[in-house]
Amino acid sequence: MTNDDKSNKRRRPSRGSSRKRGGSRPRGASKVQKWSPADFVVPVEEGKSRFHDFNLPDAMLHAIQDLGYQYCTPIQAATLESALAGKDIIGKAQTGTGKTAAFLTGIITDLIDFPLDEERRMGEPRVLIVAPTRELALQIASDAVDLGKYADISAVALVGGMDYEKQRSELRERAVDILVATPGRLIDFVRSKEVDLYNVEVLVLDEADRMLSMGFIPDVRTIIRQTPRKGEDRQTLLYSATFSEDIMSLAQQWTVDPVRVEIEPDRKTTDNISQTVFLVSSSQKYRLLRNYIRVNGIEKVIVFGNRRHETRALAERLEKDGLRAALMSGEIPQNKRLRTLEDFRNGKIQVLVATDVAGRGIHIDGVTHVINYQLPEDPEDYVHRIGRTGRAGATGASVCFACENDSFLIPEIEVETGVKMNCLHPDPELLLDVMPVAVAVADVAATTTDADEAGADDAQVPASSDTQPEAPADDVAVVPSAQGSAEPEQTAASGQSEETDESGQAADSDKVADSDKVAETQTEQDDLKVARSQQADAVAHAGVEAAEAAEVAVDAADEPGSAPRV
Repeated sequence: MTNDDKSNKRRRPSRGSSRKRGGSRPRGASKVQKWSPADFVVPVEEGKSRFHDFNLPDAMLHAIQDLGYQYCTPIQAATLESALAGKDIIGKAQTGTGKTAAFLTGIITDLIDFPLDEERRMGEPRVLIVAPTRELALQIASDAVDLGKYADISAVALVGGMDYEKQRSELRERAVDILVATPGRLIDFVRSKEVDLYNVEVLVLDEADRMLSMGFIPDVRTIIRQTPRKGEDRQTLLYSATFSEDIMSLAQQWTVDPVRVEIEPDRKTTDNISQTVFLVSSSQKYRLLRNYIRVNGIEKVIVFGNRRHETRALAERLEKDGLRAALMSGEIPQNKRLRTLEDFRNGKIQVLVATDVAGRGIHIDGVTHVINYQLPEDPEDYVHRIGRTGRAGATGASVCFACENDSFLIPEIEVETGVKMNCLHPDPELLLDVMPVAVAVADVAATTTDADEAGADDAQVPASSDTQPEAPADDVAVVPSAQGSAEPEQTAASGQSEETDESGQAADSDKVADSDKVAETQTEQDDLKVARSQQADAVAHAGVEAAEAAEVAVDAADEPGSAPRV
């Protein structure tokens, strides 16, 4: 960009020393009607800060009331005053502490208090928020819309894996106040000149430690170089779950005299989340996972793994075994990831198998269990993983499968969380290859009863379970099998009819009918015995769905190493 180009650009209006010193601020116009702070009653409590205490605009308080907030969380109480005074901030807080609402409250208040009178160009945001993952960026944008709905604040999300043209059209609809983006997609829009960051007033770098670990820092540097200079021209807010040397070095480069806020809870996990570690071998993990979900009747669980290919294989295997499972990882297209998350929220998906890409910034109500199929290599990730359950005061359970490959990570997790893990061996029943016999018999008996009612007029079953099926005779009936194929079946199997055929004498129709009735009565009695003893051969040639179910149960019992079919 040449100097001439810069001179023709809209210059940022000076926000004045009063803002930097926290002085009086002019209130912008608001869309609030028939509402006043008197409608939002929050009693004063010692040791707690109310949002009323920060002189927020009515539009902000109204939106806060709609979201059900009353008192500030520690990170909100510690940062709001400095943010409203225009100071740079570096904040340390774990997930679920309300840091997103903390910086959005300050930002939207600033946009209300300092409106721009002149006409603005499209694609020139006043606020830029950079997040490491698509899900987190979309969540922040959604929160911005909720908090700014009474102030006519526009928020747009630019993330990879979604329709580029649709995002471009959103930028052209109206002037953008808040732009939330992942680094890669934002650079694409900047290079195509669809987005101009020269007039950014507030820059937020959320989960900077995550961006560092994911290798996004070079992209972030490229983005920051497109924004105004730090200090008077740009307020910078940096949030991280950790304050490592690298993070502090970056903070020093991108901020000026920042206010440092650290919210360090006594324990990084809450008492409403039970934490259990099952000690197993790596070969036992899958059987334990499948059986644990079934036995406990779990309907909404997130299973975390460390590698994409491993989580992919795990999700496919669970789905083949009859569980409503889906994969959530970085390789999944964004539109499919959004559909998957929505299906998980609605209960269409029972098991969400995920990498740590879903461990931060995803808010899904009703998750009762988090299972660490593989222990995280970074203890911080454990805190973020189990934070997906036990939200909003609900109870939750964290279950870890520790084997010879990752059990050495347990002490590090205990140090990080400040909680002694409850390590135990699972019940032997949870490690079985097949379902318990009682369950299998009940399933077979129920299926057999339905099948007998549906196919009694079409098929005959041998009188004894020990009798091997004979080769089809000339006179056969073809009935559909459970898989939709066809199987031949003997229409007359009595010993009397065979002897008559061998002697060359034809049985009359009355004798055949009597023989059929006797065989049918004997068949029904033997069929019931077979179902109770879980021997599937008695119904294997009936040509109905019960046949296949019974065969599966018997085969699985005869071959302990085989996996059950569901």
